Amino acid sequence: MPESTFDRSCGPSGCQIDWLTSRRLEVEDDVVAFTKLATDAGWGDGLPLVPPTEERVRAYVAASRRYPDELVAELPPRRGRATIEKIAVNAVMAGAPAEAMPLLAAAIEAMTDPSFNLFALNTTTSCVVPGVFVNGPVRDRLKIPYGPGCFGAEAGPAPAIGRAIRLLMRNVGGQVVGVSSKSVFGQPGRVTGIVVGEWEERSPWAPLAVRRGISGDAVTVHGCTGTMDIADIVADRGADLVELIGKSMAFLGTNAFIGPGHGAEILLALAPPWAELIAAEYPRIEDLQSALWHSAAMAVRLWPKPHQARLAKDGRVDDHGLVHLVAAPADLLVIVCGGLGSLHALALHSFGPTRSVTRPF
Repeated sequence: MPESTFDRSCGPSGCQIDWLTSRRLEVEDDVVAFTKLATDAGWGDGLPLVPPTEERVRAYVAASRRYPDELVAELPPRRGRATIEKIAVNAVMAGAPAEAMPLLAAAIEAMTDPSFNLFALNTTTSCVVPGVFVNGPVRDRLKIPYGPGCFGAEAGPAPAIGRAIRLLMRNVGGQVVGVSSKSVFGQPGRVTGIVVGEWEERSPWAPLAVRRGISGDAVTVHGCTGTMDIADIVADRGADLVELIGKSMAFLGTNAFIGPGHGAEILLALAPPWAELIAAEYPRIEDLQSALWHSAAMAVRLWPKPHQARLAKDGRVDDHGLVHLVAAPADLLVIVCGGLGSLHALALHSFGPTRSVTRPF
């Protein structure tokens, strides 16, 4: 394995760090001191950072089973070189487990697929952030949450894994708030990311990755503007519930309604009780997607007059005067996760010109 670019003089009191340039800095192996240094230098996110000593970084590189200088991808907007070693540095700082290195590398590879359009995600005025959705046995090996509180509150490594990705976007991709990143508001996911597993064992349909032709350990990245809770206590039929969910997903101000058809996708997370209720009437995932698509539409008359004219000009209005949320049923992605309390689904809208990508690892 090639020699590390990190200086070998790390010891109990400090170490030499080779960062984004050839410049080396000597820092203390102390969380408080390093966090202040890194935050002042613009490397941090305001949360405590683990000093990336040579010993720690080497262990993470070894866990990846790849060479430290192997280029995984170039991250926009500045086309920074995300090598295995730089992924390891940011994973260490974020507090992610070393065992997550293969997942992190696969997620970065997926995000730099041209169809994902990472440059747009990293520079847009939207609050969109790449969400990471995990399939396969690795969910349990890494303790990626897929049960109650899976999108936040379940203690475990998922926030640190997501945070490692966010630090990579900042430190390697050059995503600087207010400069290269024009997001008007941002969102919490731009600090800790979104890392969630699918509860495959409770899903009445094949897992998302399997439906996309990949079995075993896999990661899907999807641009998420946030999480939208959909609640109901009345429906006792799958068809009624699907209608309610579809209509809830289609709201006037979502980015999917802006401009001509640009390939927007929406991801829907169903809790197991609702998934089972729905599957009784829609045993095929394609039939569920079709039903959701028909319900996820709004009458063009509900928009203000200027918007009605623009929607017509953009070719978004069908022969029945409806504007569909997405172009086709397949653009509505469905996973199963969450607690058993029923009553809720979670929709993750996107900002438009991005397509989800799935990669094995």
